[in-house]
Amino acid sequence: MDSGTLAWGITAAALVLFMTPGVAFFYGGLVKAKSVVSMMMMSFGAMALIGVLWILYGFNMTAVTDPWAFAGNPFSNFALSFPQLAGSDFVLALFGSTFAIITVALISGAIADRAKFGSWMIFAGIWATIVYFPVAAWVWGGGWIMNLGTALFGEESGLFVLDYAGGTAVHINAGAAALALALVLGKRIGFQKGIQKPHNVPLTLLGASILWFGWFGFNAGAEANWANGDGTYGFMGPDSAAGLIVINTLGATAAAIAGWLIIEKLKDGKPTSVGAASGAVAGLVAITPACAFLTPGWALLLGVLAGALCALAVELKWKLGFDDSLDVVGIHLVGGLFGTLYLGFFATGTGLFLGGGAGQLAIQAIAAIAVLAYSFAVAWILGFAIEKTIGFRIKNEDELAGVDTVVHGEEGYLIDERA
Repeated sequence: MDSGTLAWGITAAALVLFMTPGVAFFYGGLVKAKSVVSMMMMSFGAMALIGVLWILYGFNMTAVTDPWAFAGNPFSNFALSFPQLAGSDFVLALFGSTFAIITVALISGAIADRAKFGSWMIFAGIWATIVYFPVAAWVWGGGWIMNLGTALFGEESGLFVLDYAGGTAVHINAGAAALALALVLGKRIGFQKGIQKPHNVPLTLLGASILWFGWFGFNAGAEANWANGDGTYGFMGPDSAAGLIVINTLGATAAAIAGWLIIEKLKDGKPTSVGAASGAVAGLVAITPACAFLTPGWALLLGVLAGALCALAVELKWKLGFDDSLDVVGIHLVGGLFGTLYLGFFATGTGLFLGGGAGQLAIQAIAAIAVLAYSFAVAWILGFAIEKTIGFRIKNEDELAGVDTVVHGEEGYLIDERA
């Protein structure tokens, strides 16, 4: 790996790592003032725990030589101690760790205001080990999803599941787990539409801005995720699609803001700043799997449709009665599904409407449904087991008193009454 590629790898990893504090700010502004510390701590807890687990064994699990293996051997290079590792190998491990960290952090938004920190950390560690690490191997590390097109349609078809930076492995994966935990923990006290407003809108806008900034590293650095089937990885070379990726990351996100605000205006009469921030995230989610496989015009269409669709999808929790506190399902699960399936129609050269047949759509759908079902099932079982043993949800009286003081002994805002 030359010095320029190595420098970009480090930069991209730093950008993606910065996204998890962005998630903390985005989520933190949306919750009650007496829950902001708890909300942000779930993201920082994920950074601590998943970062350690990734170095110990997670990185080893995310590449396989047998397409039908569940995951790589976690002990093959325990704690990255193999003596022949080069500096570039450690940079690749660093980049991959940031994806694992933010995927786990995203889930926490569904259980805002009512989760025990210790129980969350137990869930996060187990879920990452038996869901995220294996799914990353399936999608990017030479696993069955990466080889699905060849298995179903033959090598001569040239088809493979398109997920450049995480529509399945990150967003569908996290969104499905979020839905499962929301069902396990149940509704917040007084759950009904309009009962709770974001306590700090500027904090949420700051978080969305950090996410958009970091997402250029997320998408444009994601070639590091594509293993070669022999356990090796690599960052983008001189013939990469970097230019296309970054313009699509800009365009789809901008269009999604417009799409969300149009729906808000039509539905509620007023476009909101929280809606603009949420629309940006919806666009970023949708373009994640598609950033290298669409021309800019199709990326703009993807963005505006994703923004509108997610603006409508976040209303489902009120109609269906599940308390996804911060709309992880409506934005990440729905946006991830839409971006992944959109490629079946509009991927350059292989999409149904752009020179291909139904094969691309079929393998996109199979991959999306498989990851959704697996993540949901494991998360529900884990969440249920934790709730029935040590407890996952805090007591009702503690929820009313405030998660921050009960769980962490801190307050997000200390007002000196003597002033």
